[in-house]
Amino acid sequence: MRGIRTALAATTFLAGIGAATATDLEVTHWWTSGGEAAAVKVMADAFNASGNNWVDSAIAGGGNARPIIISRISGGDPMGATQMNTGRDAEDLVKAGLMTDLTALAEKEDWASIIRPAKLLDSCKYDGKIYCVPVNIHSFQWMWLNRGVFEDNSLPVPANWDEFAAAAPQLREKGVIPLAVGGEAWQINGMAGVFMVALGGVDLYRKINVDKNVETASGPQMTQVFEAIAAARDMVDDGFVGRAWNDAANMVITGKAGAQIMGDWAQGEFGVAGLTAGKEYDCLPGLGVNPVLDTGGDAFYFPKPKDNNPEIVAAQLELASLLVSKEVQVDFNLKKGSLPIRGDIDLAAANDCMKKGIAILENPDNILPGGEQTWSSDSTGQLEDLWVEFFTDPDMPVAEAQARFVEIVENAD
Repeated sequence: MRGIRTALAATTFLAGIGAATATDLEVTHWWTSGGEAAAVKVMADAFNASGNNWVDSAIAGGGNARPIIISRISGGDPMGATQMNTGRDAEDLVKAGLMTDLTALAEKEDWASIIRPAKLLDSCKYDGKIYCVPVNIHSFQWMWLNRGVFEDNSLPVPANWDEFAAAAPQLREKGVIPLAVGGEAWQINGMAGVFMVALGGVDLYRKINVDKNVETASGPQMTQVFEAIAAARDMVDDGFVGRAWNDAANMVITGKAGAQIMGDWAQGEFGVAGLTAGKEYDCLPGLGVNPVLDTGGDAFYFPKPKDNNPEIVAAQLELASLLVSKEVQVDFNLKKGSLPIRGDIDLAAANDCMKKGIAILENPDNILPGGEQTWSSDSTGQLEDLWVEFFTDPDMPVAEAQARFVEIVENAD
């Protein structure tokens, strides 16, 4: 495999050893659903095939995993590699000098030329050096529809949010939950970002998430976003509070619900269930109104091992190289439901939804930064708290929620 040969060469070049040695490498991640487990196995199998040993350390739920991961690294008990979001998740750890520098490997393999969009790699940089490996392009900007739910109830399959909203009362009358929602904070915060794009367009999204524009945050377009989310409360069931995202996806897969607003990782669940895009399910980027992608995603960081153990560092560099190899990128992303970070690989096997995403990426105007790239962890937490409170409390007025939103934007770091 080309990626393995490249990794071995890079390891020799960087670590100063003559041959790679078999090494156990503990890898932490929060990929525990069916589709995610199938995807992470691609990485583990490739690393094990190199003669090393992937020691899996999965922690269910990103909200649970992040503090554990950060605590272990900062507390002197680092794992060999860890998944985190592409963006500012590990910013403080990098600044503290606790991550392995991947710059020499990245330059040798010319990551700057093969990783697209360039902002993904930029998100891994601090002080001009590279400290992580982007492994996919994930976007929250998707709505997933069970075609059979609509067809079996003599309803047209919606092509956009307005058509879905119009069909929602009829689905409810048929005993179908219109919108499957998970009540975890990150899910509702992500859904709010989708409504920003669908109802306010790219300009609204950029002014809020990138420019932190207070005037826009208090304006009429943002009011429409709050009103739309308030209306969406009537489309969900009472059991949404605390529900995991993959459980919500399963409601759509099994026909208990008509649709879900969720990132493209949900597609992995449809694939595991044996459903085919364009046949049993459909996907609407930007809720079918503004088909764009916010290009966040997952990245792997490599905490500095105790005593800078050269065998661990060599294994880290080998895994880093494998993660960007063509073979791993194709196999992993087909199973994950995400898009590859390389623009030079053959995705003939891509399904209809992945092809939609690839087409969107071809126009730079359609590419938006993900929230984890533009908001600090503290600001993100404040936004999550607000959106959860607003969505779960029907008595909370739009004006009150928007005023709090403006305050968060104004004070964002």
